[in-house]
Amino acid sequence: MPVRLPPLNSLKAFESAARNLSVKRAAIELNVTSAAVSHQIRALEEYLGVQLFRRYNRALELTDVAKAALPKLGEGFDCMAQAVTILRSQQGGGSLTVSAAPSFASRWLMPRLHRFIAAHPEIDVRISARMRRVSVDGKGDVAERATVEAWLADSDVAILYGRGHVTGILVERLLDLSITPICSPKLLTGENPLKTAADLKHHLLLHDDTGELYDNEPFWGLWLREAGIDDVDANKGPHFSHAVLAFEAAIDAVGVLASMPVLAAEDIATGKLVAPFDLTVKLPDGYYMASNEHADERPAVAAFRAWLREEAGRSRSATT
Repeated sequence: MPVRLPPLNSLKAFESAARNLSVKRAAIELNVTSAAVSHQIRALEEYLGVQLFRRYNRALELTDVAKAALPKLGEGFDCMAQAVTILRSQQGGGSLTVSAAPSFASRWLMPRLHRFIAAHPEIDVRISARMRRVSVDGKGDVAERATVEAWLADSDVAILYGRGHVTGILVERLLDLSITPICSPKLLTGENPLKTAADLKHHLLLHDDTGELYDNEPFWGLWLREAGIDDVDANKGPHFSHAVLAFEAAIDAVGVLASMPVLAAEDIATGKLVAPFDLTVKLPDGYYMASNEHADERPAVAAFRAWLREEAGRSRSATT
């Protein structure tokens, strides 16, 4: 007679909290609240009739029975993930779900996606623009892994901004990134034409806070230091949490934006934006794609990943 299993959500909450020895980290990983994780664990303890954790003021300790069960539970979740991959691999066409950072989805992926659709009309592509979790307690890698795992729980491919330090998952860097001032060509003429970096003191600085949100130096501070400019206040001016909004302000000639030219390629090509200076500063982060292991066994995923590599190569060639 098969064993009656407890609710899957309770098992997931226990496995994550036990592996991390932290309810808070488990909550980040599962994209729920700490209270929800605690509730699921207590429900599991009541269901099983055993204590799983010894709880202290600022720490958790596994009981002996929990220590014995944890490796098997982890293996079980790995087996379920592999089973789902096998089931999906039987679909030659069908649907393909892609989760991407909003700025990347809007300003890089969308202008190019028509080429994939034309090449693979049998694949129904679904794009989900999602925000990456920011770091918690200075642990950016914890949040990055939590984001990847959460996105891949219901997506075939995830495209994120970061460093890609995630093990046990297919991770491939697509684009290296750099920053430079970007603005409307209208700012190159007029009362205070932008001709040299020193002229920035006469213009409003627009701030793409992408770097700062993910534990890096603010873009303007980084670029101005590399340019040797010390008489421009790198902190003044409006701040935008989404690069999409910052680029719209730049197109409208509101001010000068320090951001990633790879996200402005289409607008630079059409003359809506210009990058007036030669200096670009390389960032430690990049855009990378992630998929679960064995994802390439599904033809639709393999085709999309190959297409992303090709488009990223074109993008690199266009900016060099």
